[in-house]
Amino acid sequence: MARKRAKAIPRTTGKGGNYRKTKAGAGMTRKGVRAYRKANPGSKLKTAVTGKVKKGSKAAKRRKSYCARSLGQLKRSSAKTRNNPNSRIRQARRRWKC
Repeated sequence: MARKRAKAIPRTTGKGGNYRKTKAGAGMTRKGVRAYRKANPGSKLKTAVTGKVKKGSKAAKRRKSYCARSLGQLKRSSAKTRNNPNSRIRQARRRWKC
């Protein structure tokens, strides 16, 4: 009898992954965003706003909006996550410069 090959587990981080490792700032990679948009036509998902932005620009507004949303996530998370400087939500907020 022929044995079935086990399906490869889809990776979320590392080579071929769609998400950054926690130490790299968490969040989705460019490749991950492209894959998501391909799977969900009409999506407006974008990568993080990480550089300098002009006050009042679209990018600045996206950053401000993300920071407000993620602060709510941070407040609702467990004390262990909330107080850990290396948790995914804290790293992502640091990457977005919140």
